[in-house]
Amino acid sequence: MTTSSFDDQYEQVRDLVRSFCKKKVRPGAAERDRSEDFPAEVLEEMGQLGLFGIFVPEELGGAGMDLATYLMIVEEVACADASIAVTISVTNSVCCWPILHFGSEEQKERYLRPLASGQVLGGFMLTEPEAGSDAASLKTRYRDAGDAYVLDGNKAWITNAGVAKTFVCMATKDPSLGAHGISAFILDADREGVIVNRPEQKMGLRSSRTAMVALDGVRVPKSALLGKEGQGFSIALATLDHSRLGIAAQALGIARAAMEEALRYARDRRQFGRPLFDHEAIAFRLAEMDTDIAAARALLNEAAQAASRPGRHSRESARAKLFASEMCNRVVASAIQIHGGYGYSKEYAIERLYRDARVTTVYEGTSEVQKIVISRTLKELAQSL
Repeated sequence: MTTSSFDDQYEQVRDLVRSFCKKKVRPGAAERDRSEDFPAEVLEEMGQLGLFGIFVPEELGGAGMDLATYLMIVEEVACADASIAVTISVTNSVCCWPILHFGSEEQKERYLRPLASGQVLGGFMLTEPEAGSDAASLKTRYRDAGDAYVLDGNKAWITNAGVAKTFVCMATKDPSLGAHGISAFILDADREGVIVNRPEQKMGLRSSRTAMVALDGVRVPKSALLGKEGQGFSIALATLDHSRLGIAAQALGIARAAMEEALRYARDRRQFGRPLFDHEAIAFRLAEMDTDIAAARALLNEAAQAASRPGRHSRESARAKLFASEMCNRVVASAIQIHGGYGYSKEYAIERLYRDARVTTVYEGTSEVQKIVISRTLKELAQSL
């Protein structure tokens, strides 16, 4: 495909997704936030557009798109409703992606086709009540039962729990082995012993489903092992390198929405006889917000290019996620400030954006974890100087 034809396809997909979000996603975002209703009907339509199998090859029923297109789609959806964006992101990036890159041909055929259609949602089970940033300390156990593996443990903060059917789940053969004891499994949520607790009551992303999941003697066939035994932690790290780019894109979409809200308000709101935009303090704040967004986009594009080349891209992904998520919170806070007291009211979209933005610095690795990742690569670089 030539650069021109790629650009044309990219623009066509963006226009399609943006139009759909304007008509079907944005209008119901505030009500879904209030009611915490899961947007099943909207997601079904998005599945028909191919938005749940973005990376999946066409021969497996997917859209066969590239990383840049995926990030653009996440940004566009997040600009309309971040709750829906995270549902799409999780299915694509932490469920489809590891199966595509580490799964057997039989696993790809069995799991990716229904995931790509949107008829089945996906998820990722890594975090536990006592294993968050320190993922290698997870306690969920697996044991060999002859013709099957048996999983026991508890998983926390699982996005799409209760609505997804297919999960990539991490468990350890022996906690004393640390990262070397962890293996990855493809888990069907309808297996006996998978117990989904009540949805978490969250500050933001309220129409996205998140819950703790207990695994009580869950038997999975030997064919459910993803990759090789002991490879689970490296699969998790590679997946997170990739999925953090989706969170950066989500943060970018939320920030863009906040910027648009602030621009409209600064244009229409008058104080001291003139629009807010004509006051230097407001205009300069908007200029800083615009620059922040542009800088985050540049880092995300750089990381996407690095991810498209062979080898790890941990530093680039961590930088993009760190800056975009922190930027998002700064931009949304500035937009609140521009709105004044009205920004504190649920009548204005900016209040919801403020709550949705907060988690971007927490999930898929906190900002502190991103700094650890970056500093470790810098230490390696320093040794070579």
